[in-house]
Amino acid sequence: MARSTTRRRPAAPAATDGETNPKAPCPCGSGRRYKHCHGSGYGQPVLRPFEGLPGEVDWVALRELVPAATARLTTTEGRSVTLASVLPGGTPALVRANGEILLGVQLQTSSDDVSRDLGTALAAALEAPAGAPVDPGPIGAAGSAGPRLQELLDLSAPFEVTVHDDFEFWLEGADVDATARASLQQANEMVMPTVRLDGLEAAYWCRPTTERGHVRWVRPEPEEALLDALARLGAAEQLSLGEGTRYAGAFRALGLVVPVWDVPGAVPGAEWAGPSAELHSRLEAALAVTEPLDADERRARAGLLSRQVTLR
Repeated sequence: MARSTTRRRPAAPAATDGETNPKAPCPCGSGRRYKHCHGSGYGQPVLRPFEGLPGEVDWVALRELVPAATARLTTTEGRSVTLASVLPGGTPALVRANGEILLGVQLQTSSDDVSRDLGTALAAALEAPAGAPVDPGPIGAAGSAGPRLQELLDLSAPFEVTVHDDFEFWLEGADVDATARASLQQANEMVMPTVRLDGLEAAYWCRPTTERGHVRWVRPEPEEALLDALARLGAAEQLSLGEGTRYAGAFRALGLVVPVWDVPGAVPGAEWAGPSAELHSRLEAALAVTEPLDADERRARAGLLSRQVTLR
């Protein structure tokens, strides 16, 4: 009889007294092996870095979805700051000659705590003189000890987003040369048409092509509850935004789920506010249901999960 080529995997090495087996499940309950979790030597990622900030869902949208937008922030000391989706060259912050601070939420690099990265940049900008470059140090470096946004901002101030058609706000009130103007024009040509849907929180329409548009909606609910509600609507054939639309899937971003719908590109973005509001009402009703999912709803949920990805 031929010898079997199947080999038994060696047992994980035993941990010495007082140590955790690196291949054992991490004691924190994450489900990951200890060596890939608390035993990795790195700090654990902050899954929801904007949690606790007013407008958390719109913070995520500006970080992940919206090409050109601004919002007004107020620091704990009463100083006004303009938050921008992105700044020239991906710089994290700048101070204009008139003293106005701009903070960019879309960074070229980031650590496992985006709030601390942005807080570090904001703290440096608050100390920088007017018109001077802001040097926050290496943004995104592991072990950064800078402050978090939650420590620097007035958490009672509202968070209201203004979507722009281009990046002209970069140069507001500034005299620029032909080179800067040409760079701005190049950036403007890359802006995807985007509309924030009136009356809804963090719901954005965009049009990547003339034939196709998307409604992308950052949701605040816990993932499992949201998926159950979406599954209930899917099983009842109530998950679309109307004729010619379909639920395309969802992605996770900074700890929240972002469902996406495909819509006809020829319909102006603002016109999707009504259908989205109707869907919101159906979703709220589905979220209030506490009974277990039935067989059709479980199948719908499995289909939803198959179309879900994680950005971060």
